[in-house]
Amino acid sequence: MVARGFTTSLWFDGQAEQAADFYLSVFKDGEKGRVGRYSEAGPGEPGSVLAVEWTVNGQRFVGINGGPQFHFDEAISFQIHCEDQEEVDYYWTRLIEGGGSEGPCGWLKDRFGVSWQVVPSMLIDLISDPDPAKATRTTEAMLKMKKLDIAELRRVHDGL
Repeated sequence: MVARGFTTSLWFDGQAEQAADFYLSVFKDGEKGRVGRYSEAGPGEPGSVLAVEWTVNGQRFVGINGGPQFHFDEAISFQIHCEDQEEVDYYWTRLIEGGGSEGPCGWLKDRFGVSWQVVPSMLIDLISDPDPAKATRTTEAMLKMKKLDIAELRRVHDGL
């Protein structure tokens, strides 16, 4: 058997379509798919959004308005690999706007409670440097940051 791909399913409390629209505004390579609505069979209000599909950067998602029973936490997060500080700044700012919150080491929560890691692509190279002193300095600096600062990580890594 061959799976035909994976879809990430996110559980919302009535905000699935708003979340899809928000993510489509943040990530430019995306599109909204089908929107399913509750019928008279329930359990939601007939005509209200049950589920919405969207795709960004080739990743498929479905948001389900399942109710207040479940909430997002940091056990699951999405990593955004950024090539430069401009990308780090863009995703960091966009994802916390409207009620998101900063976390440590490049982590944040958006206004829907979804956890994200906004990470420079070169970070793993710096914190896993074969020179243990460089790796340690860089890791210690990263642990003190919220939004990651590439110039500062490189400066500390290089011992400057």
